Amino acid sequence: METGCNPMELSSVSGFEEDSALNGVEGTDMKDMRLEAEAVVNDVLFAVNSMLVSQSLRCADDVAYINVETREGSRYCLELTEAGLRVVGYAFDQVDDGLQTPYHETVYSLLDTLSPAYRQAFGNALLQRLEALERDGQS
Repeated sequence: METGCNPMELSSVSGFEEDSALNGVEGTDMKDMRLEAEAVVNDVLFAVNSMLVSQSLRCADDVAYINVETREGSRYCLELTEAGLRVVGYAFDQVDDGLQTPYHETVYSLLDTLSPAYRQAFGNALLQRLEALERDGQS
C-alpha cells in the first residue's frame, strides 16, 4: 500500500515514545510490544510501500513482529523488543533463527540502513515541514 507523505504528521525523531498509555500496569516499565509496533508503523508509513504488524507471528509483552516493504520493493520481517529493532527475515512473516543482524535503537536508523528511498522520503518530508514552519512564522 503506497501512502502519501504528509510532512505535517512527521513525528519527532526521538525513537520510542515513553507515553504512559504504552507502559505496563502497576508501576512496571514493561510495555505491550504490539502497541509499540503499531506506533512504529504509524511513524514511518509515509516513507515505505507498506508496513504492518504481523498478524501471524506471536506478539507478546516483550516481542512483536513488523512486516515492511521498502520503496525499493525489498521485504523484511522485523523483530521489536526492548533491545530495539532488527531484521529477522527477508520475507513477510518469516523468522530465520540463524540470522544474526544488529539491533537498531530506532526504526529510523534501521530503515536508513535498508532503504535509500526511505532516507530521501524522510529528508523531503522534513524539508517540507521546515518550509511550512517558516511560512507560518512569516505570516
